[in-house]
Amino acid sequence: MASSLNTGNQCTEELDAKSFHRFFAQIPLVNDELPGRIISGRVQMRPNVKEFCDSSVVFVDGSIIDKVDVVVFATGYHYSFPFLPRDLQANSGHRLRLYRHVFPPGMSRPTLAVVGFIHALGAINPLAEMQARWVTRVFKDLIALPTQDTMLQSIEKETATMHQSFAVSERNPLQVAYLPYMDSLAEQIGIRPNILWLLLKDVRLGLQVLLGPCTPYQFRLSGPGQWVGARETILTQWERVAQPFKTRVSPPVPEPSPDHKMRLMMALSGVAALFCFCLHAKSSFCSVPLPLLAWRAL
Repeated sequence: MASSLNTGNQCTEELDAKSFHRFFAQIPLVNDELPGRIISGRVQMRPNVKEFCDSSVVFVDGSIIDKVDVVVFATGYHYSFPFLPRDLQANSGHRLRLYRHVFPPGMSRPTLAVVGFIHALGAINPLAEMQARWVTRVFKDLIALPTQDTMLQSIEKETATMHQSFAVSERNPLQVAYLPYMDSLAEQIGIRPNILWLLLKDVRLGLQVLLGPCTPYQFRLSGPGQWVGARETILTQWERVAQPFKTRVSPPVPEPSPDHKMRLMMALSGVAALFCFCLHAKSSFCSVPLPLLAWRAL
């Protein structure tokens, strides 16, 4: 049994699992087996739970399921940092008040950073890596944070944008747009790739960065933390994607024997000779005078 929580994926009406929010407004649920389980009846979609009565579950639409053995509450959890000072636990909406989801704005000197405390429609590892690269440069005084008022204004603006773009709740307060967030931090670090310059300098690489997947390698092409192998890694990343699907060992295909090759060549030669003969016969027929054709017709 599955309660009708907002999973973020747009299922069809046949599955009786219509979402109550826009597409990509929440983190999508990616599961290849779920639609088949719903269609076969092994998983039944239900509305939200209203109450429990002994071994029965009552749903908000009035339906009841009796003799329930196990109830699993997959409701998420609340974010809490009780070990931090109270003034660093202030919220902006449902999110913790952090500049760019990393730095508390109320500190006189940035000595505390929160890395990886974020959600996006993409992998968390590249986001956390980008945050860590930014944090280390701030700690080293290579990048200066704006004033406290500027950071607070930025936090309020980000919170308003987040509420407009995503279905934000207590269970889901940390959503950001993946590419804009990565590019904004990369620009502050000085590692955002210049697409126009890449297209003029290296067309193949520029097209891969512009049209290909946004992988962390492209943020190693220039600037701090530059890696000499970034270009080759970007150009061959699709090969590494396909490599795991080439692990099956196929039986060797026997090479054709010389006799088979000779027979094939003779067959092709015969077909070619027959084709030339037909063309010659057709041209000869078309060159016959019209009176002779009429006499033959009679």
